[in-house]
Amino acid sequence: MTTTASNTCWRYTLPTTDRSKSEIGQNSNTKELHRDGAVLIDTLQEKNYFYIKYNKIDWWHSCCTTPSIYGVLQILEQHKMSQQLNILDFSKANIRILHYTWFAFFMTFVVWLGLGPIMPFIKEALDLTDQQAKVLLILNVAMTIPARIIVGMLVDKLGPRIMYTSILILGGLISIAFAWSGSYEQLALLRFLSGFIGAGFVVGIRMIGEWFPAKQTGLAQGIYGGWGNFGAAGAAFTLPFIASMVGDANGWRIALTVASIATIVYGVLYYTRVSNTPKGSTYFKPKKTGAMEITSGGDLVLYMLMNIPLFLALGVLTWKLSPTNMGLIGEGATWIIYSALVAIYGVQIWKIWHVNSHVLKKPVPELHRYKFKQVAILDCAYLVTFGTELAVVSMLAMFYVSWFDVPKVTAALLAGIYPFINLVARPGGGWISDKIGRKLTLGIVFASITASFLILGLVDKNWPVWVVVTVTIIAGIFSKAGSGAVYAMVPLVQRRMTGQIAGMVGAFGNVGAVIFLTVNSLVDYDQFFLFIGIVSAFVFLLILAFLEEPKGQMAEIMPDGTVQMIDVK
Repeated sequence: MTTTASNTCWRYTLPTTDRSKSEIGQNSNTKELHRDGAVLIDTLQEKNYFYIKYNKIDWWHSCCTTPSIYGVLQILEQHKMSQQLNILDFSKANIRILHYTWFAFFMTFVVWLGLGPIMPFIKEALDLTDQQAKVLLILNVAMTIPARIIVGMLVDKLGPRIMYTSILILGGLISIAFAWSGSYEQLALLRFLSGFIGAGFVVGIRMIGEWFPAKQTGLAQGIYGGWGNFGAAGAAFTLPFIASMVGDANGWRIALTVASIATIVYGVLYYTRVSNTPKGSTYFKPKKTGAMEITSGGDLVLYMLMNIPLFLALGVLTWKLSPTNMGLIGEGATWIIYSALVAIYGVQIWKIWHVNSHVLKKPVPELHRYKFKQVAILDCAYLVTFGTELAVVSMLAMFYVSWFDVPKVTAALLAGIYPFINLVARPGGGWISDKIGRKLTLGIVFASITASFLILGLVDKNWPVWVVVTVTIIAGIFSKAGSGAVYAMVPLVQRRMTGQIAGMVGAFGNVGAVIFLTVNSLVDYDQFFLFIGIVSAFVFLLILAFLEEPKGQMAEIMPDGTVQMIDVK
């Protein structure tokens, strides 16, 4: 869709079945459409255009054939759909897609992050040590870092419909296998494999980006991310309850199995209810696979450098399991993993070069360029916002107990406020981003995150508990709003690579969690908060200095070789 000063051009491929319907413009220059007062003013047969006057707005519409009344009304309906966002209007296809998709995300988080609240039951039933329980929690997130990269590539190639269905069904089956494992080794292997379920988030980012225009994508992505993230809280409320109701040593197994079966069933339902794009739209795919497409030499170097933190995070996880830390893997195994990570990084660099080396020989036309620095800054931003969310929610209850002698049940309830914030804060961040701009929103959010965590960095054990809880909640509001603002911008970088970009940004969120949780294990709580504040301040400066507000259009090539311009503002 291309916007000019006074007109809007629409590209629309008329389905073959429509051609048998009443045609417009064959013998007359003007005909009235019997719906919404839309009037066809003129047609230009030789250019395949028709001109519509609709709600006092003039629209030029370009199509491949002479349009039918049915085709015109469909375009008008799409225009109406883009003018307002009512999340309760289930008569609109994009609203139904939004609800189907956030609930798919919700279900992936139930089976993925349900391990935390059900772990006390597993530990008691299987007589696990503290170290064994901690290892399972680490393995649960380790696979998610590479999985989000891989799933991002696959969703751009295969489409979100089949990818989300596959993740829901396979994830449910792996979760059932975990629930009925007979040894600790089986538990560890299957929990490591379960990490890929957390990559489902990436799939929905592409789906929502396809169904909502740029001016609504922030709120839509925020609802998707915020409500879907609540799956972690849903698991905390339901799984322990089911396990307690069963009452015996198999209670946790039954609870996980019930959740897993529900996830599999929903995966089948999702496939039958959604499509990758609105009718008549094109699903743009990358020209090459194996690595993200880059459009300049400088961006090629930056892309290679931005892959390093992903492998360093996996190296940190290996170190935590090594003899120098938890001692759960041997020295030989540790060095084998380190060597494998270096080798895989080398392979990734080769793939990046193979896909993109041509940009050094023949420059990419300006029309088809995008700036990878936008992706790099969003990577760093999500490292802070989502990394903080995962890290803080993991340590908050223990912080309240150990520093302020808050009773355990009370501490759990106070810490439980943190994930609840997602329901409003993340959609709110996206909505504000739609209204006042992407860069300004991120700037405000990161200034607030920085201030909040620097204040928490000054906390000591003599502070009133209510002050600490209040500042923590404020910090949580801004960090979650920041996640919404980040993903309000992700679909506006380059449409055909939205999945890959979302995957890389999402992986950096897990990198942040690994970094912050590692720091938490090495220093006191006040220093942990101070470290987050310092990292946030650095990213805040990056946003101010280098992030650019999306504007104009991005160009995508249609299957027939023509160019379609897509609004990003």
